[in-house]
Amino acid sequence: MNKITCIAVDDEPLALGLIVSYVKKTPFLELVAEFDNPIDASEFLQDNRVELIFLDIKMPDLTGVEFARTLSDDCKVIFTTAYDKYAVEGFQLHALDYLLKPISYEVFLDSVKHAKQYFDLLKSESSDKSLKTDENYLFIKADYQIHRIDYSEILYFEGLKDYIQLYTKNLRDPIVFHSTMKSLIEKLPSDKFMRIHRSFIVSLNKIKTVERDRIIFGNKRIPISKQFKPEFDEFIKKKFL
Repeated sequence: MNKITCIAVDDEPLALGLIVSYVKKTPFLELVAEFDNPIDASEFLQDNRVELIFLDIKMPDLTGVEFARTLSDDCKVIFTTAYDKYAVEGFQLHALDYLLKPISYEVFLDSVKHAKQYFDLLKSESSDKSLKTDENYLFIKADYQIHRIDYSEILYFEGLKDYIQLYTKNLRDPIVFHSTMKSLIEKLPSDKFMRIHRSFIVSLNKIKTVERDRIIFGNKRIPISKQFKPEFDEFIKKKFL
């Protein structure tokens, strides 16, 4: 079994000891080190690579949020804190989860199982580069969870700076996740999706009505910009009777 290498950082001895005990009794986790302050943890990471950090937020000298901003993209965080007011910052830092103290082992285990799914997905993608285009679904990390979304469920994507809203036919609210439109369109199969505006990517199979230079999805009218209109017109021409 490939174990997830991790460290724990918390200035409260009891809280640190609890997380350490949870890690040690979880078969797919490997505790590499534990620290009572982020400064020592930062020095350790200069010479050692770990995949996951259990990180308290409110600590002296350097907060967990400040420390998390210094980490490389391949090192993920599960925040452990007594304060829910930092949840938004945790989301913006792409943490895998945000656990509120006191943390039971049941809650901890549920969280690290999601983390394992995330790391397993990364490893499967690195060993099979065609995974995204050969399958009929994609995985999206949002709200501290990994969601499997079938292509057949997707209506359109809307870009909002560094975030994207995914609208599906069965969910009332969009799924919000961190990405750019450029990187997203590169991962989506070109025979199923098309970018029709700098802020919109649509599912070609879900287009029912085109009104002038707009695509209608229910009450939503999505504009087709001049930049992308020639490609869209060519698509329509091929399907036109």
